[in-house]
Amino acid sequence: MVRPPLPEEARERGRRLGELLRRARGELTVVQVSALSGVPAETLRKIEAGRVPTPAFFTVAAVATALGVPLDALASACREPAAAGAAPAG
Repeated sequence: MVRPPLPEEARERGRRLGELLRRARGELTVVQVSALSGVPAETLRKIEAGRVPTPAFFTVAAVATALGVPLDALASACREPAAAGAAPAG
């Protein structure tokens, strides 16, 4: 089965998610967040780079929990394009 291409809006939302998680990571390395969350480091790198614009819910939940970022704050920050420059509260 071939997936239809994602709309630009979905790709942009994925880029915002990656940026928000990268900022929330702060001084932690990708490997440290991987160990805390149980999400493979390469998956985290792809999400942060925007190469996985629609990561699985449980992947995002695990990373957000490891970083102390509430899911509702992350979700609202990803919905608003102007929020891309601000780190979610956590």
